Amino acid sequence: MGNSPTVPEDNSGEDSKLYIDVDRHKWPILYSPDYDISFWKLETIHPFDSTKWKRVYQLLNEKNMLKGLEDIVQPNEASVSDLLVVHTQEYLESLKSSTNVAMVVEVPPLAIVPNYIVQNKMLRPFRYQTGGTILAGKLAMERGWAINIGGGFHHCCSGEGGGFCAYADITLSIRFLFQRVPDVKKVMIVDFDAHQGNGHERDFMDDDKVYIMDMYNRWIYPNDIKAKSAINMKIELDVHTGDETYLRHIRRKLPEALDEFHPDIVVYNAGTLPVQKNNS
Repeated sequence: MGNSPTVPEDNSGEDSKLYIDVDRHKWPILYSPDYDISFWKLETIHPFDSTKWKRVYQLLNEKNMLKGLEDIVQPNEASVSDLLVVHTQEYLESLKSSTNVAMVVEVPPLAIVPNYIVQNKMLRPFRYQTGGTILAGKLAMERGWAINIGGGFHHCCSGEGGGFCAYADITLSIRFLFQRVPDVKKVMIVDFDAHQGNGHERDFMDDDKVYIMDMYNRWIYPNDIKAKSAINMKIELDVHTGDETYLRHIRRKLPEALDEFHPDIVVYNAGTLPVQKNNS
């Protein structure tokens, strides 16, 4: 991931339809059927599970934790104006090439698919999930907590995507908070995905209002050396790290980070692969 161009400060997303008012009877849990990606089985080429969001939602219903879509919040799709709050125009234009999208999401056959199909079947779900992450920030400040079942695209920065991450939803959510919620002056990112969160790290490289705690497997993608310099609390794990060691790091280091920084809000990226089980 190379150096990202600076985004102009006047991209404030003033016409955004993402910060909607939500009825108090709804749980601050965000999901939409538009999150899920499925077409021609191309999504199965990548190890990332692109329909897991639906199954998480279904499981919550099966466990009687929800009573259907009426209990949760369905976000709007992030518009170009919303995305320009963080992303460069050059980067968004690059996604109009199916070849570029194929490289970002690591699904090579997408390169030969007409871009209007790629936009509708692949990038549109990402934009809905990005809208969910942005709205989750607002709801968390209003309710004390919020969960977006999708999102967490932590390999994407303002000017470049990668690792199945096309939009920098974490960075966008934080930028919206800084611009629209006066009580938010300091934000902590806690990233416990198995991979280093190099996207948001590059976006907040020189921003002392954002504190980053990142725990990841040191031996796997992306190993972004430059981005690591933005991590305030870095925990690099080895392959086959067990539960006891993993949880010991969290119990010791997370309180240290909170004592050091005192954020107004914490953005927690749970990740898709905090743990991988060896069944052999």
